[in-house]
Amino acid sequence: MVEITLVRHGQASFGAADYDRLSPLGHEQASLLGESLALRGGVRPSGVFLGNMRRHRETLEGLAPALGLDPDAAVVHEGLNEFDGGALLACRFGGALPEDVRRDRRLYFRTLRETVLAWQRDEVDAPPERWRDFSARVSDALAAMRAAGGDVIAVSSGGAISRMLVEVLGAPPAQMILLQLQMKNCAVSRLVGGGQGLFLHAFNEVPHLRTEEDDRLLTYA
Repeated sequence: MVEITLVRHGQASFGAADYDRLSPLGHEQASLLGESLALRGGVRPSGVFLGNMRRHRETLEGLAPALGLDPDAAVVHEGLNEFDGGALLACRFGGALPEDVRRDRRLYFRTLRETVLAWQRDEVDAPPERWRDFSARVSDALAAMRAAGGDVIAVSSGGAISRMLVEVLGAPPAQMILLQLQMKNCAVSRLVGGGQGLFLHAFNEVPHLRTEEDDRLLTYA
């Protein structure tokens, strides 16, 4: 048996020169999630995985104290890394994003959705990574976590997690970006399985949000 707890990273630095680092709120989200998981007794991981992105590492470091984890003992797997959405957009537009897309958050994510769908159809010229290659490495990460057995916790990104969920659910690839754009920062999704495969047990939960006053902790990027 295996139970895989998938944690999306905390709020990163959207709009900054370096997106790949947690914002102050992202650090707070990670710490509170760790405390919440420890209090509920639902996560006592025997295996820890993460991608090699800075925001993954910083999120794990925020979770670790409450759960008694050693971040340095985690297995780093490139299959848990996000696809490069910024590079895909640059490929689609031949360089810099149009000003209106860059400035309008809603338009940005709508454009990203359209671009990911085109990427999946192999309609983006010279992408930094082909869709099939992204899918293959994410599948490899999922297989590695399943093979580890026991209770596994993994810190990853919305696209990689959503790609795993699509695989487990047997859903078409186009569903990935729809799941991804719903996924909150530091949200928890769970997979459980045994000899008959993996099954989705929970999606996009935020157990560290306890009251309406915690709405400030609810972020998506």
